[in-house]
Amino acid sequence: MDNLFNSPDMAAGYARARPALHPRIIGLAGKYLQPLPVENALDVGCGAGLSTRALESIALHCHGIDPSESMIQCATDLWPGSIFSPGTAEKLPVPSHSIDLITAAGSLNYADLNQFFPEALRVLSPHGRLLVYDFGQGRSFRNSPALDGWFSEFLKRYPMPPDSGREISPETLASHRSGLQPTGHELFEIGLMLDPAFYINYVMTETNIAHAISTGKSGESIRAWCDLTIPAVFENRSREVLFSGYISILSR
Repeated sequence: MDNLFNSPDMAAGYARARPALHPRIIGLAGKYLQPLPVENALDVGCGAGLSTRALESIALHCHGIDPSESMIQCATDLWPGSIFSPGTAEKLPVPSHSIDLITAAGSLNYADLNQFFPEALRVLSPHGRLLVYDFGQGRSFRNSPALDGWFSEFLKRYPMPPDSGREISPETLASHRSGLQPTGHELFEIGLMLDPAFYINYVMTETNIAHAISTGKSGESIRAWCDLTIPAVFENRSREVLFSGYISILSR
């Protein structure tokens, strides 16, 4: 997936147009991670750094890694309170037993778990924990099917790429022979008030759009279709968009 997102334009889109979910999710996970703050946190697959920045509320030192150089450069420029460097889940670029909390926000779907978990065990401190979380696309309003209908057409026009990653859930993590013990999980639904302009910018950062552009479709024409159709769905006002997901905590 790095080849789809390793560009300055995609990094900038991730930095400015992704929904502000990470702080809310870290807040939900906090009860499973006590005592806080932790000393050192490592964010695996940090993208443009939004997920790493959210860790600054619960960790004294935050380090984000990502295989995309464009994402790392963008994160470094935007969030000076954390450290960012190139890296992968399969080869964590930190010393052994140096990390108290590893987080992975939707990144393990693309990782080789059989290589990642031994690395996680290597770098985690004796009481270290792993927080895995993810959330789906914002495709629903709370009391209206209007956005669901639009999003179905959106995916019909611009399908997801065939290599969209494996399905991961608290159950699959608990059943994997990781060497870590499941110590908490929950499902969540978070609603965010988004206006039509922000929602268009957000969906332009989605994986299916990166895939469509990589196969020769025009980003300008995709945006033009969104500009034409989204305002009426939102009734030209901000509306609550729902994002559903999970958090899962594993401990040494």
